[in-house]
Amino acid sequence: MHIKTLFFGCILSMLMVPACYAQSDLEEEIKALSTQKWQWMADKDADRLEALFHDKAKFVHMGGTWGKEREVDIIRQGFIHYKKAEVHEVMVEALNENTVILWNQITLLAVVGSNEVTNPFMVTEVYVKENGNWKLADLTFSKTMDRN
Repeated sequence: MHIKTLFFGCILSMLMVPACYAQSDLEEEIKALSTQKWQWMADKDADRLEALFHDKAKFVHMGGTWGKEREVDIIRQGFIHYKKAEVHEVMVEALNENTVILWNQITLLAVVGSNEVTNPFMVTEVYVKENGNWKLADLTFSKTMDRN
């Protein structure tokens, strides 16, 4: 009986290993996509961002909340230039294989209007997978206390 229990324990452990790696791969994929998104924002690459953003995406900023069309227009017109996001910490949680939440603790250097500003934020990003592609469904900036 003891050997039987050990055998089934080993089989169960072997079956769970691929799930752990899959979770890790998914987390790494979303982290890489988030990093790419910050670069596209710094580059003002509105076309790539437009393709990444879900059609029903919401963007929550200190100045308000709006949808995809307005966010892309703001970036394209230069009303907000996300010059550099210095990422301090990243946490990822997959709700399932098609929905992932990522949290970034960042210091954002941005140009808003004609003013260059630096703010610490906790940024929440929600990604959903549609037709095999990840789409950013929510991007929320929550201002935090200074890191200094």
